[in-house]
Amino acid sequence: MSHQTQLSQRLHRQLGDLLSELSPGDRLPSEPKLSKAFGVSRATLREAMRTFETQGLIQRRQGVGTFVVHPPGVMDAGLEVLESIETLAERIGLEVSMGAYEVEVRPATASQLSLLKEPELLYVSRVIEAEGRPVAFLEDTLPLSVLSKEELLADFTGSVLDFLLKRGDPSLATSETEIQAVATETHIARALHIQCGDVVLRLQGTLYSAEGAVVALSQSHFLPGYFRFRLLRRVGALEKGQRF
Repeated sequence: MSHQTQLSQRLHRQLGDLLSELSPGDRLPSEPKLSKAFGVSRATLREAMRTFETQGLIQRRQGVGTFVVHPPGVMDAGLEVLESIETLAERIGLEVSMGAYEVEVRPATASQLSLLKEPELLYVSRVIEAEGRPVAFLEDTLPLSVLSKEELLADFTGSVLDFLLKRGDPSLATSETEIQAVATETHIARALHIQCGDVVLRLQGTLYSAEGAVVALSQSHFLPGYFRFRLLRRVGALEKGQRF
């Protein structure tokens, strides 16, 4: 194990011990004081604090300081069934709300046009908050023939999926989803109040109707400290003579 790895592990333990002694809302000592107390450079300290921030344990406020947060609850979900954050939160008794949102009509990109088949599309983005802290940034793109801006805004509470399920048209069938850990782009980092380049979980999905048409494209970015996703997998039988 390298010296740098040992230093990083020790620093993470020290920061973890410090956070366990504090309560949500408490402000941490300044970076110069912490780096001196832990015997590390400010750059090394800042990198470690970014990890705790994306886990939802601390929140840095520009010009104010760094505060202890502690996630109020972890949304633990299997990926076999597609459901909204609101549904997940209700199951564990966690109150969530919609923060800043944007609903607008945009021209389709070449890749979107090939899937959604319309030159203009409805783009919906919103921040989901838990106890006043942004925990997810969601984006959906749909054909205007599926959903208009006016219809959505008349009864929108944060979930495009729940809106479509409640309306019942079109009939939704499956979602093909890709899961990645990605570095945040500027607009996503700004929405989640984290640093550009911090790693978050991204679920990128394609929603299909019962007839096989693409209903929506989605990108959902989640703070890891607030979400835990699981997948139930079947063990395949080995062919005769096959070895692991």
